[in-house]
Amino acid sequence: MSEFKISSMENTSNGSPSFSQGLNIAGADITASHAISEYYTGATEPTSPKNGAFWWDGTNLHQYINSAFRILSVTPPPTYYGDRGIFGAGFKSGVGYLNVIDYVTISSAGNATDFGDLTVARASLGSCSSGSRGLFGGGNSASGNFNTIDYITIASTGNATDFGDLTVARNYGGSCSNGVRGLFGAGGAYSSSDANNLIDYVTIATTGNATDFGDVSVARTSSAACASGEGRGVFAGGQNASGAKSNIIDYVTIATTGNATDFGDLTQARNDFAAASSETIGVFFGGYTDSYFQNTIDYITIASPGNATDFGDLTAARYGVAASANGTRGIVGGDNANFGDTTIEYVTIANPGNAVDFGDLSAARYNLAGCSGD
Repeated sequence: MSEFKISSMENTSNGSPSFSQGLNIAGADITASHAISEYYTGATEPTSPKNGAFWWDGTNLHQYINSAFRILSVTPPPTYYGDRGIFGAGFKSGVGYLNVIDYVTISSAGNATDFGDLTVARASLGSCSSGSRGLFGGGNSASGNFNTIDYITIASTGNATDFGDLTVARNYGGSCSNGVRGLFGAGGAYSSSDANNLIDYVTIATTGNATDFGDVSVARTSSAACASGEGRGVFAGGQNASGAKSNIIDYVTIATTGNATDFGDLTQARNDFAAASSETIGVFFGGYTDSYFQNTIDYITIASPGNATDFGDLTAARYGVAASANGTRGIVGGDNANFGDTTIEYVTIANPGNAVDFGDLSAARYNLAGCSGD
């Protein structure tokens, strides 16, 4: 016979404790003690469920307890970040296209250290990670655009390995992940007339070619992307097919293929900027507007569609940058304002304010890519 020990019990309703309303142990509601009365599947939350009903959304199992669906989970979802920040590739005037990868410890300010090399020297590429494996996709060089995807094991320094190919050769796109699936969206070439609206995806743990995911709302190049812990990916800004700078933010649910939905607007229409995020907040760094390059930092709460809000300023106006985060601190490196430099700076994502100097890249460059992991 099993023994069931309870250190304390909380009465969460008026009157006697009601196990039909769920059981609270150590602050967490768990499954009700009676048989399943209803079971739903699908991405859309059921309407008018009975108390105790279960719902599988394709990712999480929920139960309807005390007028709300609660996620039933014994393990945390995979994260898309870690404390090792990676910067890969880029371009330096007078030097050319680079294959260099370097890294920093995000929680400890300091200069970057050499990590290894990408399989192809290039710039204007996208990057995302599973928290342990980092991907670099697309980009360009003097020979044209690439569909190449490389990968690294973030904890182990060394050269990148071929992963597969994007559905089309592209550069100047945005990339993000939910820790399992990596997305590469929009892009084209620097010429605005080559802008596309395509989103590709890969399963980061499994090498192979990318698959069509859907479309961003407007074709554009030079956009930025990030994701939340809830699995929502956002694509922001860029330059549309007419050459105009964009303030558009749109979003997708990374676990579910489909077209992007309007989210809101950036504080400035701009391109050639970077994004990083915590579990809940996305931050956008720098960029190029019609008037000039900018020191702008703005942010969104990724779970709540709406316009971006001013966060603070970079230490200098910069564009052609890359960013990553460890969930608490966001870092941004590189710069095209000086045709390639080594600057890295950082912010604390939960606390709006101006960026602070972090250290230097191992090689000066711009139009690089960033991700993080452990």
